[in-house]
Amino acid sequence: MTDVTQSTRPVPPGVTEAELDRAFAAFSAAIGAEKVATDAESLQDFQDPYQVPGMATNVPSGVVSPTSVEDVQAIVRIANEHRVPLWPIGRGKNNGYGGAAPQVRGSVMLSFKNMNKVLEINDELGYAIVEPGVSWFDLHDAIKAGGHDLVASIVDIGWGGVVSNTLEHGLTYMPYSIDQASHCGFEVVLPDGDLLRTGSGAMDNNPTWPLYKRGLGPTSTELFMQSNYGIVTKMGYWLMPKPEIYMPLWLRLWDDTQLPAVIDALRELMLAGTIDMRPQLSNTLIMASMLTTRAEWYDGPGPMPEEVIDKIAKELGLGRWMMRFALYGDEAVVDHNYAKLRERFLRIPGVDLTGEKHGADEWENLPNPHERVQIGVPSLDLYKMASWSGGDEGGHVDFSPVIPLTAQHAQAAQKLMSEMCAEAGLDYLGGMLPINARATTFINVIPFDTKNPEQVEKAYSAAKTMVAKAGKMGYGEYRAHLSFMDLAAHQFGFNNHAQRRFNEAIKDTLDPNGIIAPGKSGIWGTRLRQEGFPIVDERFPLD
Repeated sequence: MTDVTQSTRPVPPGVTEAELDRAFAAFSAAIGAEKVATDAESLQDFQDPYQVPGMATNVPSGVVSPTSVEDVQAIVRIANEHRVPLWPIGRGKNNGYGGAAPQVRGSVMLSFKNMNKVLEINDELGYAIVEPGVSWFDLHDAIKAGGHDLVASIVDIGWGGVVSNTLEHGLTYMPYSIDQASHCGFEVVLPDGDLLRTGSGAMDNNPTWPLYKRGLGPTSTELFMQSNYGIVTKMGYWLMPKPEIYMPLWLRLWDDTQLPAVIDALRELMLAGTIDMRPQLSNTLIMASMLTTRAEWYDGPGPMPEEVIDKIAKELGLGRWMMRFALYGDEAVVDHNYAKLRERFLRIPGVDLTGEKHGADEWENLPNPHERVQIGVPSLDLYKMASWSGGDEGGHVDFSPVIPLTAQHAQAAQKLMSEMCAEAGLDYLGGMLPINARATTFINVIPFDTKNPEQVEKAYSAAKTMVAKAGKMGYGEYRAHLSFMDLAAHQFGFNNHAQRRFNEAIKDTLDPNGIIAPGKSGIWGTRLRQEGFPIVDERFPLD
């Protein structure tokens, strides 16, 4: 790698420096100079935080920070006029998948930091309408400040964005999160600056816009998720009435060989509705990474030895796998379902199950941040995971395919990931987050010390190899890191990549200049392909 950030100005492909300057002048004139920045300090946050320090190549040329939908429309029209690519971000906290960095060097960041209002919270129908800069903290605080008897399903780390996480198919944990079901109704600025509302929002004054996911005719909402067809400026998000009882639960497994039996039991219980939320299964090291650091246990080369992992499992009380999940509802229902869980899970040798019931007056102050997350109370307490290797300068790259929720597939995915991490000399931090009762993401968090370029290269290379090998097994990613978005998209090759051809046809029709998030999810469009994109890693050809 070479340090290009200090030597040359990032300029988008097909654009001269003079043309770029004219574009920034036009942005300033249209939305106000105070909302436009090109200085190094302002751009510092818009890169992958887990690259080797000083070696970032995916860097922007500037940032525009709109305060209204009209600002966004003006920005898009100017970007089209000057053929300058935009990279929209809500909060820029998608760490492990590239952070706030743009896919194309020299892109203009479209930051929603100043569009962070919770526009509405409706108690009667249980929903919120939010702008794209709203964080999980913002939404939680608005619910609390308004005295609403509602809770939002949230992510593990509260600084992320409600809209951006949803658009990335991000996972949250409460009952409304199953199959990413909480969103309802988008407002979208299209690539030509026009304004669209999806579903029932296509009708003026339709009160079911945040209530009914469809409308008349094709449902376009999903087309704006993980795509680059438009920029979402408002979103409806369903909220859950506060249950009488919340019971966080912990299942520990002390023998790796019993994991398949746990997976089969989990599927049965989710299909039956006994577990009506998204559990989180984590192996010893991924749980330990939220509590401690690698160096406290082992400082040798290569992957952590099994005997050290066993020591961590016992001394921290984590087991070899731990499942975090919960029950919600009336106390009698919670008691009934807990009895069913104990009867099913405790048939499996070497498994223990614990839990404690809590009323609403206790949720905010539960000492365990995992247990607060599952009832909608955000924090930053679980961010420590990034420090597993390298401490404050640690990082990770994530590979997360979707597999069937069966023992057979869980075993196959675990074998692939653990063996590949061992071959690369890296620790295996693995987990599963069921998307629904039938399918699960298989999370592989590949940690590294950003001060160690060789280790960083090994981690990224291992992740790319996993993408290709998992693809041959029929396992595709649910979201992809910037560094291998094209490779991940390439795995979806049915009928000579019919999906990619379909995506590109839509892109070329809606966005012929390719100005919105070029390369997002492997969707480039004709103009950027003519400029030489995607840039292919020769080790992983895309033909």
